[in-house]
Amino acid sequence: MIENQEEQQPEQQVKEQIINERIYVGEINKLAVYRKSEPGIYLISEDREEVLLPNAYVTNEMELGSFLDVFIYTDSEDRLVATTLDPYLYVNEYAYLEIVDTAAFGAFVDIGLPKDILVPKNKQRTIFHKGHSKVLKMILDEKTDRLIATEKWTLDSNIKGLEERDEVEILVYSKTPLGYKVIVNDLYDGMIFHTEIFENVYFGDRKRAYIKKIRDDNKLDISLQEIGKKVKDDKVYELLVQNGGKMDFTYKSDAEDIKKVFGVSKKAFKATLTKLLNDDKIVLESNCIRVKS
Repeated sequence: MIENQEEQQPEQQVKEQIINERIYVGEINKLAVYRKSEPGIYLISEDREEVLLPNAYVTNEMELGSFLDVFIYTDSEDRLVATTLDPYLYVNEYAYLEIVDTAAFGAFVDIGLPKDILVPKNKQRTIFHKGHSKVLKMILDEKTDRLIATEKWTLDSNIKGLEERDEVEILVYSKTPLGYKVIVNDLYDGMIFHTEIFENVYFGDRKRAYIKKIRDDNKLDISLQEIGKKVKDDKVYELLVQNGGKMDFTYKSDAEDIKKVFGVSKKAFKATLTKLLNDDKIVLESNCIRVKS
């Protein structure tokens, strides 16, 4: 722990050119260790603004003049404070957050920091219950500059820099009769159709996925499987071996059972069986498949 005493860091030792130009709330900032104090150490940005890193996060390696990556938020008295903890999301990002408390003026959600974040009543679309979770966006309140969360978010309709087959990150936020609605790269609206899903999907899931189509309405059709990538024969074969060389599946097996066990569509499964039969790797019986001895 760095000693609890006031000590000014010589200005020439702070290499300002590699630290943040200024402090940004709700983001990771690279700042310089500037001076020691009773409650912790003060970090500084290029424009000379200071922020406290409390003693709870200070280590012996944090020498004067060294550089730290810290997340910046405000404490209960609206003062800037730094932490080495990494929250579940940064400003203007989305996450599936647990509601830890409710009040007449709003609700509080856990973002992975000691201080929970308020979802003001006027930022809620639905009823908030303690213990439930919702997909929310973290933003800076325009009036107070505090970090808050909102359920009233709108996704960008102007898709830039993406092409079909590109790999993206998605967050599942809603279910419809057609499939699951997802947020793509924390920016755009997307849909995974039920016919494209061969694994378990839940609200709040964050997954890697692929753009199947960029639609005329500036929404994205998403696939959880790499576009154009065929099912690997060895996946089915490996599962057969792991299950003693025999499994109760055939061409006529139920599509949902196939998806649950093998993670592929019935069409892809049947094509794989045919390939394995042609390669003389398996034997197809009336009620099962088995590895050929």
